[in-house]
Amino acid sequence: MDALSEVLQDFRLSGVSYGRCELQHPWSITFPHQQLLRFHFIGQGPCWIHTDVQGWQQLNDGDLVLLPQGTAHRLASAPDVEGESLKSCHITKLGSNVCEVVREGTGVTNTLFCGSMTLTAHALDPLIALMPPIIKGCDVAGNDPIVGPLLTAMTAEASQPQIGSATVLSRMADLLAARLIRCWVNCSGTATTGWLAAIRDPHLGRVLAAMHREPGHNWTLESLAGVAGQSRSIFAKRFSDVLGEGAAHYLTRLRMQLAHELLEQGGISVAEVASRLGYESEASFARAFKRTTKVSPGVVRRTISGRTAMDFGF
Repeated sequence: MDALSEVLQDFRLSGVSYGRCELQHPWSITFPHQQLLRFHFIGQGPCWIHTDVQGWQQLNDGDLVLLPQGTAHRLASAPDVEGESLKSCHITKLGSNVCEVVREGTGVTNTLFCGSMTLTAHALDPLIALMPPIIKGCDVAGNDPIVGPLLTAMTAEASQPQIGSATVLSRMADLLAARLIRCWVNCSGTATTGWLAAIRDPHLGRVLAAMHREPGHNWTLESLAGVAGQSRSIFAKRFSDVLGEGAAHYLTRLRMQLAHELLEQGGISVAEVASRLGYESEASFARAFKRTTKVSPGVVRRTISGRTAMDFGF
């Protein structure tokens, strides 16, 4: 397995929150920025999406857009529709992570499926940060033979809703988002510096894969150079030149990202998190965590809260 595939094994989407919308023209809804991956699938259009970077873009039946960083945006039945229509929508919660949004109007009905997903591996934040603010499924369908049939299957499921359709569509959206992101990675060019350049480097890629696979291992500069198959000095310089930081600093950030994820999940003590990530004591881990994240592990644990309808942007 190549290093990129090995790291992408950690690419998992969870907590898919999902809203099925039946909206009659004219309507317009704002989706604020959130630290989640957002998606919108158009069952029956047309509708329009607006972002500050790309302005208004039309979406038609079967289109899917993915916003990897949860960029603020607006959906509307037409670009000239103003105001916030959510106040006049009737929202019904159908389950712990599914809701139905209905708005009556005077014009044609749009059917949308809007959702957000949590990327369970914070260690992939560098990859997500490199991605564009919005990706359209139809734009990359030609680079992945599975995207087209998936969009067709979602259109069929949306046009004839049955028992369990919400669950089926959310699972399809989960898979489609993963395929779109992987497709973007494969088509993202050949940069000579940065995370993607490092993961594709035959020496540095092995090191990144090893650190992601065993973040709690007692890694030293010597042992990492051994994984790379290079001398200590050559490895240290190459790592810093390509990634813009030393291997020790990268490893610490990776551990703290994983620690944040574990603390957010709850049900695990700070001491256990410290042990999993290779720290000899809870105190040394807490110091490293606060130095890197600017908050203490206890603060992260205390701020854990349940997901709400706001995860849909509603």
